[in-house]
Amino acid sequence: MPAHILGIRHHGPGSAQRVREFLHRNPPDVLLVEGPPDANELLTHVLHADMQPPVAILAYRNDQPQQASFYPFAVFSPEWQAIRYGLEHNIPVRFIDLPLAHRFALRELEEKQTTEPETPEADAPEVPMELRDVPDYPLAHLARAAGFEDTELWWEHQFELRLNNQDSFAAILEGVSALRETLPLPEDRENDLREAYMRTLLLEAEQDFAQVAVVCGAWHAPALVNRPPQEEDQALLKGLPTCRVDTTWVPWTYHRLTLASGYGAGVLSPGWYHHLWQSAPDERGYRWMTRVAQVFRRHQMDTSTAHVIEAIRLADALASLRRLPRPGLPEYNEATNAVLSLGDSSLLNWVHQELIVGPRIGHVPSDVPAVPLQSDLQAQQHKLRLKPSDERKTVTLDLRKELDLKKSILLHRLQLLEIDWGSPAYVSGQGTFKEQWNLYWEPEMMIRVIEKGVWGNTVADAATGYVKHLVARTDQLSEVAQLLERALPADLPDAVAGLMQTLDALAAVSGDVFQLMRALPPLANVSRYGDVRQTNTAIVRHVLDGLVVRISIGLPNACTALDDDSAAGAYEQIGAVNDALRLLQEETYDRAWHEALRALVDHEQVHGTIAGKACRILSESQELEEEAVAQRFAWALSAAQATSYSAAWLEGFLAGSGTVLLLDEALWSLLHRWVAQLEEGPFTEVLPILRRSFSTFTKPERRKLGEKARGGGSVAATKVGGATAAGFNHERAARVLPTVGQLLGITKPDAETESL
Repeated sequence: MPAHILGIRHHGPGSAQRVREFLHRNPPDVLLVEGPPDANELLTHVLHADMQPPVAILAYRNDQPQQASFYPFAVFSPEWQAIRYGLEHNIPVRFIDLPLAHRFALRELEEKQTTEPETPEADAPEVPMELRDVPDYPLAHLARAAGFEDTELWWEHQFELRLNNQDSFAAILEGVSALRETLPLPEDRENDLREAYMRTLLLEAEQDFAQVAVVCGAWHAPALVNRPPQEEDQALLKGLPTCRVDTTWVPWTYHRLTLASGYGAGVLSPGWYHHLWQSAPDERGYRWMTRVAQVFRRHQMDTSTAHVIEAIRLADALASLRRLPRPGLPEYNEATNAVLSLGDSSLLNWVHQELIVGPRIGHVPSDVPAVPLQSDLQAQQHKLRLKPSDERKTVTLDLRKELDLKKSILLHRLQLLEIDWGSPAYVSGQGTFKEQWNLYWEPEMMIRVIEKGVWGNTVADAATGYVKHLVARTDQLSEVAQLLERALPADLPDAVAGLMQTLDALAAVSGDVFQLMRALPPLANVSRYGDVRQTNTAIVRHVLDGLVVRISIGLPNACTALDDDSAAGAYEQIGAVNDALRLLQEETYDRAWHEALRALVDHEQVHGTIAGKACRILSESQELEEEAVAQRFAWALSAAQATSYSAAWLEGFLAGSGTVLLLDEALWSLLHRWVAQLEEGPFTEVLPILRRSFSTFTKPERRKLGEKARGGGSVAATKVGGATAAGFNHERAARVLPTVGQLLGITKPDAETESL
């Protein structure tokens, strides 16, 4: 007896319902389903009580885990319902698609042959004029013939929303057969191989069983009915390359089931399809609109029962105007926009995220085959109560608490393994004992877990092994320092010990001052973890001792005769090292560093930007008196200096903050006079540099400086009892100081004040 070929749409609730109904009316002896035969052994887990879709079969090459494919299933997927029906009724179920062991090997072979010239586009079959503007070719042609511009809408109303029980599989087979016979389709060798393999397994099943049913994509159905001679399929499949493939079940999400996620056989609205699967066939929208109203109420929107009733009436009216048998998702969305959100379409984003797509994530049984690293990660997630979710959420960890500290360690280890489940965020005003993480789990991360499994069977061992692997591949001191900064909070003592030794060895032989400078900030950050994480950072201090001394000695010569681009890089490195040393607050470090900066300030061959930066740092550290700063400011802006040098020095000194010009009248006057005496040519030359410097100031600073410039070069004099800012009245100011001192608690009140 001929096999029953059930052409379906992947993840179609109507198709799933009709597959169940057909199998119930015509129970087969064997059930063949489009899917990878490599995963046949996984089918035994489908009926497990802990198996909750959406889930996916993850298939990957054993030797190259990055080569992987997912086969997702939702509860409304026809394949899922067919598999469940077969297992529930003790019917053998088999996958019949081309094994991924062949497909992966073929793709690798094709990649090796990419150097060969591609076939000219002129050799491809020509698409008829009437189809060139048809989207989603070729099924869009059937939609156009039925009067639908949207192929998705056509399929939904024809097959997913049908209320009658008529067999639609014959209609699907007839329509797709017509397309395949009449349209000039491009050559697709992989598709030809897949269909040849399906026919081969179908023929074998027909020889062993009397009643055979096949559930496959609608496009493949005609190829399984109108079969070529068996010899052609055998010749096509002969000599296919192969590789070893492993498979497992992984949780999936409705977000990943959407077309927007990049999965080719996805659907736009998995949450809506889930609703259709759960609802009665004659449900007229009351349940859906009630759920929409609940979403609006959760977002503090006044939504009554009357809103729901009016929205349903409007959706029904829209369906009638469009000659549709019943409202679909577009009609309900338009009714929601008109009645519930009062025309504010942005509010539909709530409905889209919570209902149309839905924040649903699946679950797989614990006894599903998994690599050891995957099992360890899942055990730790359960133990630490860090459940993976496709909802973006933020968690704040208090590192003084044991559980939060362990969560932090796990997330840091995963980051080292390039599994970015959590990304760190800055927590203001919380000190070093607080961490904030943004968590977002994506199913594709499981591929990285499997890929990194070669470095160890536990998260700790894998992170340690992978760090050692990265260290062995680099001789850059800064890269090792950055790895150390990331490894310390991950609590990896073996990896840290190796990093320390490598760091010490590289620092001892490195002659590049700027490479030493790039290594210092990460090490300074590392030292702070000793307080909260109780990490022994003594060896870090040892390395820092040597780095600071070598940087301080070599910096003046390293900054000599630099061009503009090199000077810009040195400028950034000096700022980063200065910030790091301020964090360390070590007097011996500061002394050596300030001596190096003094040498830069007075060095005639140092770029102006660097000299200005060094002068500013020394001024803010009070290592240079105001008079000394004013002298160097005047010297840099003197007529003896080239205009370009003066502008560069000024940029290095002023960048980041203009407060010094507001408070120091002497510096402002020097700058004012220097700009005023510039002729048109030099002024035009330095104007971009000045604008770049002033653009780094805050808006209030720029506004006050503008007012100061409009005042002729000085702040408008403010009268204080006859005195002005220019002529400060020290005698009157002295009378106020005792009272101010008492208010601040600096001085004690005298007897007369106490009596008052």
